[in-house]
Amino acid sequence: MSLDSQDSTSPSFNRDWFFPSPSFIHQSTPKPPKPHRRFSTASKHSPDSNISNPPSFRSSPSLSPTTTSKYGRLRRRVEFPRPPEKYSIQHQNDSVLDRKPVVSSEKKQSTVKVSSGSLGLRVRVRWNLAITVADQILKLNVRLRACNLLSNVDTFDSVMQELDDIGYGSDNGLKNLALIVSVTLLSIPVLAFKYIDFVSKSRSSDNVSEEALLNKQLAYRVDIFLSVHPYAKPLALLVATLLVICLGGLALFGVTDDNLADCLWLSWTFVADSGNHANTEGIGPRLVSVSISFGGMLIFAMMLGLVSDAISEKFDSLRKGRSEVVEQNHTLILGWSDKLGSLLNQLGIANESLGGGIVVVMAERDKEEMEMDIAKMEFDFKGTSVICRSGSPLILADLKKVSVSKARAIVVLAEDGNADQSDARALRTVLSLTGVKEGLKGHIVVELSDLDNEVLVKLVGGDLVKTVVAHDVIGRLMIQCARQPGLAQIWEDILGFENCEFYIKRWPQLIGMQFEDILISFPDAIPCGIKVASCDGKIILNPEDSYVLQEDDEILVIAEDDDSYAPATLPTVWRGSLPKDFIGPKSAEKILFCGWRRDMEDMIMVLDAFLAPGSELWMFNDVPENEREKKLIDGGLDLSRLENIQLVNREGNAVIRRHLESLPLQSFDSILILADESVEDSAIQADSRSLATLLLIRDIQSKRLPMVNQVRRGTFSQGSWIGEMQQASDKSVIISEILDPRTKNLLSMSKISDYVLSNELVSMALAMVAEDQQINDVLEELFADEGNELQIRQADLYLSEGEELSFYEVLLRARQRREIVIGYRAANAEKAVINPPAKSERRRWSLKDVFVVIAEKE
Repeated sequence: MSLDSQDSTSPSFNRDWFFPSPSFIHQSTPKPPKPHRRFSTASKHSPDSNISNPPSFRSSPSLSPTTTSKYGRLRRRVEFPRPPEKYSIQHQNDSVLDRKPVVSSEKKQSTVKVSSGSLGLRVRVRWNLAITVADQILKLNVRLRACNLLSNVDTFDSVMQELDDIGYGSDNGLKNLALIVSVTLLSIPVLAFKYIDFVSKSRSSDNVSEEALLNKQLAYRVDIFLSVHPYAKPLALLVATLLVICLGGLALFGVTDDNLADCLWLSWTFVADSGNHANTEGIGPRLVSVSISFGGMLIFAMMLGLVSDAISEKFDSLRKGRSEVVEQNHTLILGWSDKLGSLLNQLGIANESLGGGIVVVMAERDKEEMEMDIAKMEFDFKGTSVICRSGSPLILADLKKVSVSKARAIVVLAEDGNADQSDARALRTVLSLTGVKEGLKGHIVVELSDLDNEVLVKLVGGDLVKTVVAHDVIGRLMIQCARQPGLAQIWEDILGFENCEFYIKRWPQLIGMQFEDILISFPDAIPCGIKVASCDGKIILNPEDSYVLQEDDEILVIAEDDDSYAPATLPTVWRGSLPKDFIGPKSAEKILFCGWRRDMEDMIMVLDAFLAPGSELWMFNDVPENEREKKLIDGGLDLSRLENIQLVNREGNAVIRRHLESLPLQSFDSILILADESVEDSAIQADSRSLATLLLIRDIQSKRLPMVNQVRRGTFSQGSWIGEMQQASDKSVIISEILDPRTKNLLSMSKISDYVLSNELVSMALAMVAEDQQINDVLEELFADEGNELQIRQADLYLSEGEELSFYEVLLRARQRREIVIGYRAANAEKAVINPPAKSERRRWSLKDVFVVIAEKE
């Protein structure tokens, strides 16, 4: 096999076969060629001369650099690591051992001639000679291949050296270019600002007032960009960070030997941590790293400021109630007034059976102030959560913030102050609510201050709006309570959710029954009306006994809760007969109004409908008499159409004793102390005036009326001033319009007035209508001039003294008079019992007991 024909990648070639010794590497170094030597004939005399002294590689013609083009390339010495001495000695020993004594062919011939007699000896000698020659040829082939590999390595090293020289020059050019680009980019902003300042100063010197300066225009554009785009500041910070990293990476690439990717990463580490440049060596790298670290400190200072501002703004938004309310089926209250506390309390009681609810309050007040005021009310909301938000109900964005479209009820409170302004604002609020694009899920309950504005609000809101006119409700309640003492407490029990209230529900198992049987079908409730499906859901209070319940009709009851009652088996009840079948005719009454209300004309018309002919209405206030008639006429009152009452005007101040002493206070059947129009904007001031008037009237009455020796109620002695006033209160009824619950507590403790708490009663009515809008129709009828109303009846109309009857039996007896008994008050009790338990049990009644009934107005 020839040396040129075998490739270094041949399977027979193994790189582990050779580790050239230093002497061999030295021999492989190119040297001047020498003349070829020829073997002399004298070598024939030594049998080992041809084998023991083979020609070296240095004298081999095939390795001559001048004769062989394959090995004639420029070589350089390759310095391999010197092998250990042990290995070198071992390698030489192996070479010596590999050399075996070889006999020349001539000697073999002579030996063969000498010993020609033995054929086997000749065969062995030739066989050994062949093996020895083959071994030597193999070793020479291996060494020649090693020489060829070294030549290739030298050639590769030289080529790589040339490429390195070329690349080094190219890298130097790139690094210089990167350094120039980074310096240029850093200089551009400085030159731009200098140019802008120069142009601005030149325009200012030329008095060009029509055009704004260039720097101001640029500042304005930047301000607009940062204001319009919400993410402008973080975006600008990101761009600045990338610029610092890129420019720093280019500068580092220009002053260091690292590649561009490593320089960019190193630049980022300098920006992220300014302490990373401490280990930098060299003037150029240190200057660049310090500059990058300084830029990184500025960037992180800006980032810290942005994050701090964002967190502060978020907490400020939460504190001021600007965040969105993500709720549904909640009750939304728009506005703020003195009625809010009682309203929240009633809604909390109503939601107690459901485990609590969500009430959202939005007003044009600070959120923290609203939360502090609600906390001061010290009400137990029974698990109901109250969420406050700051905003205007006239702005759609603020309405969406409180999820107005998902609320099950929306209550619009009337503002404290002028009635007309409050109603006008309520009207605008209803317009805003009807303009919600998503629509409204629940109904709207609007509190109005003037009855004349009710028509306009209903015209705007349609069937979606239910109105509660506070002044009208309170005025009618005061008139009813003046005619029937004790009715105020009954209204509080019915309107509030603490005791029994109205509920409407459908009962399929009662379809086909007459109303007379339905009355005694509920052990824990009292039916008092029917919602007739055939009349578009109209509620009929106190229907006839013969009315048959239809398929889609619903029953109106008075019960403790909506899940506390259910129909039971129809009991057997003895009807009986009434002891007397008539009510005595009404007698003329004498009533006094202290103060002037805004709806005085409405109260006068209601009184004219209720009182008997010949009654007198005395009006005592500080409004001049010549102006009263004008105000009443402007309010819509026709004095000539009054049939049952006669107006008597007296002018004076209700808090001045000598003015009150000019009145015949002991002769009035009822006295109504009104919250005067001049001070009604302030609840405390109005209540102070009402309380002072009450005390003065009671004191004057106690001095004029004869003392009666009887056991007084409560713990006050007979000779005390409160005891004297209590005795005077038995002779006449005084109804005080009280706005503040704290004043109510004073009057209830002294028991000198059958009071009406206006704010609390209105709040109860608002809460009841908010929970069920159908109840508004029931309340409107009970407060109206016509239809049914709550009345207090004496027991002698239904039973005899000492008679034992069950409540069901009394209920059926009252049906003979077309009345529904809903409760009673015993003679020795202070409060009435509405929807009494154990209706089938008999008890002994007294003629001093009274019954609370729903009956038609007389």
